[in-house]
Amino acid sequence: MVVGANVRIGAATRIGPYAVIEGDTTIGARNRIFQYASIGADPQDLKYRGEPSRLIIGDDNRIREFTTIHRGTEGGGMLTRIGNDVLVMNYAHIAHDCMIGDHSIIANSTELAGHCVLDEWVVTAGMCGIHQFTRIGAHAFVAAGSKVAQDVPPFAMVAGDRARLVGVNATGLERRGFTPAAVAALKRAFRTLFYSKLLRDDAIKQVLAESGEITEVRRLIDFIAHSARGVVGRDRD
Repeated sequence: MVVGANVRIGAATRIGPYAVIEGDTTIGARNRIFQYASIGADPQDLKYRGEPSRLIIGDDNRIREFTTIHRGTEGGGMLTRIGNDVLVMNYAHIAHDCMIGDHSIIANSTELAGHCVLDEWVVTAGMCGIHQFTRIGAHAFVAAGSKVAQDVPPFAMVAGDRARLVGVNATGLERRGFTPAAVAALKRAFRTLFYSKLLRDDAIKQVLAESGEITEVRRLIDFIAHSARGVVGRDRD
């Protein structure tokens, strides 16, 4: 195990043999970092010139073998951040300036390019590739082997080479205690937004008129309205 001079580690965090933790890295309490993980290394960005960037990892996370997590860059606010209760599985890579929300699961060999944002409770299955500057909304599920090049709406399930929308992540939402009414409203909203022939602005107006009082629907609409890359859509017949 190698721990650098500028690393700060919270109480009850355990670090396995041959792990390397370096740079300006802060790790919270009760984390488990397994053997051969590489945490806090310089970013793989040719523009990086040794600026004093940081990595912050919260509490109760599990970081498995051969994971790599890099510090931030000047172009991304100098910070990479991992939330709380996140599971990062073997061989996953989290690049510079990524932000990972609480309770997310990043499965084996998932690769996150720089500046990606994962909101809370996101699940990426094995061998996913996430394009730089992509955002994945809360409670979304990305199927194994997916290549994600646009933003993934919250509560969605996507799959495929150039990931496409499959539908609402209903099973995940039910497991996390979302009400049947909320799940039903999201399904209606998805049908209007992605499966109707309405223009986007007209579809949004209809969804808000039908279910605008439901918090989850409002969050979905807000995400779509503020997406910089455009959101993943469905395959066309």
